[in-house]
Amino acid sequence: MANGRKKIAVIGAGNVGATCAFVMAQKKLGDIVMLDIYEGFAKGKALDMSQNAQILNFDGNITGTSDYTDIAGADVVVVTSGFPRQPGMSREDLIGKNADIIRQVGEGIREHAPDSVIVMVTNPLDLMTYHMWKVTGFPKERVVGQAGILDSARMTHFVAKAVGCNEEDVSAMVLGGHGDTMVPLPRYTTCGGIPITQLLDADTIEEISARTAGGGGEIVKLLEHGSAFYAPGSAAAIMAESVINDRKRLIPASTLLEGQYGLEEVFIGVPIILGAKGVEKIIDLELTDDELASLQKSGNFYKEQLRDILGY
Repeated sequence: MANGRKKIAVIGAGNVGATCAFVMAQKKLGDIVMLDIYEGFAKGKALDMSQNAQILNFDGNITGTSDYTDIAGADVVVVTSGFPRQPGMSREDLIGKNADIIRQVGEGIREHAPDSVIVMVTNPLDLMTYHMWKVTGFPKERVVGQAGILDSARMTHFVAKAVGCNEEDVSAMVLGGHGDTMVPLPRYTTCGGIPITQLLDADTIEEISARTAGGGGEIVKLLEHGSAFYAPGSAAAIMAESVINDRKRLIPASTLLEGQYGLEEVFIGVPIILGAKGVEKIIDLELTDDELASLQKSGNFYKEQLRDILGY
């Protein structure tokens, strides 16, 4: 941008999008544009955040709009728009509702922010990330889904509570789809560098893994209306930060596989290095036969849905 600051667009000014924008403002990542079909909604939240600039010592501009021309020149576009989950709904129940929205959003990004890196948040995450990649025609490296970083954060919370340690000392790893087929990896989850398999019994680890997989649904049930937004919005902001500042974070995220882990032509959560160019490297972990089978089952589940529901 002319002012030397980076530019981030957030599509969807609902709870997740607004949380993401607010966290990015706190991190002073650059100018932020929130776009929503309800212009006043986006402008109102942008104005509210802007009036917090003195408190946060934030120098960038936060604006709201309904016009895709305003995202021109964005370095990163975070896509949160779509229908949220309701009690009793799976992420997959949202496929039909959100596919049309993502097509419209993708066409707007393709026209007005053709050089951006896209961070997808809209559910069902892995399917909508693939859909966005197809709609935009972007290189695979520049479309990435926020999944594993959120699921790993949830697992981190549960592990820290069980062990009785600080969450900062926990490093969790969750692969697979962002849904019931996700694959928590206790062998690659550590506390202070110590695998949790040496700190917790098998039953506790199994309970943590199950609660991680159902983490979003647990919150949906408690809220009764709507779904989680603080952790998802913050996780998306961390991904945007890794791109904007070229931090090259090693995180699990949904990316296109082309033979890695025995999967092809599907976006699924695996460890990646995320930098200024988007997905810069896919990390090929050594998995047990059972772990690999679970990951492939997750990937093939989404491949079937891509074919049967979205027609890919």
